Amino acid sequence: MKYLVMVQGSQADYEAMRGNASEANPAWNEKDVQAMFGFMGAVTNDLAESGELVDAQGLVEPSKARFVTAGEDGRPVITDGPYGETKELLAGYWVLECESLDRVTEIAARITECPAPAGAPVRPVVIRPIDSGGGDV
Repeated sequence: MKYLVMVQGSQADYEAMRGNASEANPAWNEKDVQAMFGFMGAVTNDLAESGELVDAQGLVEPSKARFVTAGEDGRPVITDGPYGETKELLAGYWVLECESLDRVTEIAARITECPAPAGAPVRPVVIRPIDSGGGDV
């Protein structure tokens, strides 16, 4: 079974990683950022070695995102970020092929151990089975 494992983040999280603190996010220093990237790289490398990794990517900050919705007149409405009404967006993901939900849950639990500065927000790791079109979800 394939699973999408997602980590979430906000624009404030990306700003904090650049050293800009906010009310809810302490500023990260270079050591903090390197520890986070090192941890995520180790997780990805381990998944590649186990044969469970299909794909993994980190995403750029939400302010670089674009939302496209249908307008009332049927024409698309395009909104560039940042989005004040959106608190969290997808920050990165892994597509994994695992033998069970229990196994992918173990992996997600490991991801929650990613180092961050004291006081940084705790973001959930979301697991979604990927529908293979066979109705087996």
